[in-house]
Amino acid sequence: MAKQDYYATLGVAREASGDDLKKAYRKLAMQFHPDRNPGDKQAESKFKEVNEAYDVLKDEQKRAAYDRYGHAAFENGGAGAGGFDFGGGGGGIGDIFEQMFGDFMGGQRRGGNGRGPRAGNDIRTSAEISLSEAFSGVKASLRVPTRVSCEACSGTGSEKGAAGSETCATCQGAGKVRAQQGFFIIERACPTCGGQGKTIKSPCRICHGAGTVQRERALQVQIPAGVEDGTRIRVAGEGEAGGPGAPPGDLYVHVAIKPHPIFQRDGATVFCRVPLRFTQAALGADVEVPTIDGSMTRVKIPAGTQTGDQFRLRTKGFSVLRSAQRGDMLIQVQVETPQNLTRKQRELLEEFEAEANGRGSPEHEGFFAKAKEFFQGRG
Repeated sequence: MAKQDYYATLGVAREASGDDLKKAYRKLAMQFHPDRNPGDKQAESKFKEVNEAYDVLKDEQKRAAYDRYGHAAFENGGAGAGGFDFGGGGGGIGDIFEQMFGDFMGGQRRGGNGRGPRAGNDIRTSAEISLSEAFSGVKASLRVPTRVSCEACSGTGSEKGAAGSETCATCQGAGKVRAQQGFFIIERACPTCGGQGKTIKSPCRICHGAGTVQRERALQVQIPAGVEDGTRIRVAGEGEAGGPGAPPGDLYVHVAIKPHPIFQRDGATVFCRVPLRFTQAALGADVEVPTIDGSMTRVKIPAGTQTGDQFRLRTKGFSVLRSAQRGDMLIQVQVETPQNLTRKQRELLEEFEAEANGRGSPEHEGFFAKAKEFFQGRG
């Protein structure tokens, strides 16, 4: 049976770019992968065809030969499709799939050949700070459960005075092993040496050869001024210790800011609700209000101020992250109605109401005028 055109196999045009070829291959390889189609011989055959086509077309020289001579370019011993290398050479299905899908099916790609010491894991923790600390910045003290370098063996994993490491007997120093699933070869880090290619001759009795032990560390992390709720801070090298000769991981601190009883924040803008006596709102007044930096500032309230009126105080807001600038502060006024009046106060207010005779409250007058028109219109 004549082979199908490689471009048709991948479902792309002959002028398709390398990215188009890669996208088409990824889609089809995942669709017809044997693990997704167990026992389906047709899918297995299709998977082989897709890999064969991509192995040729992804290589510029092979693609040029195929465009000129077709399948004949790779017949009679030609270096092309069909001769897949399942061992360690290039161009095999295992290599193609590994390049495309990384650690799919459990493979690990640490460096070019998977060998080398395993770096320490990253740590994630949280720090809760006050709004004032977020404004000025703070050095937060944290206690973090982690893995640290073993003191007994100085992180080597070997008993003191004992010989160091030897070539891993499982992988023969390669740091990886291969297993065959049907026709497909899966490559993984060696389970015996963890991909290092070496094993400890006399493991430390404290860390059992790992080079690290579980401990709780006390750390101080500088949280910068202007940080926002939910910010994640990375501290390089403060994560778990790695294995023998490996670098440590990183520490990630999730910052949570506690609610403040007076101030609210939106970015660099600070909001503050200020209650006023109704006489202050009616007559006007100078009032002192607190600011986020701990100082007081004077605000002139004009006569006739209403509930909900806002006043902007320039540069009295929050710190801007990694900058000397500050945002603004918005004061929102709430006029407070007096309670528990004395007889004298009540008499004075009744006299005021009689003298005003409904004047001086335009919103009040306008509302009831519109209500009157509404009910008259219905009659």
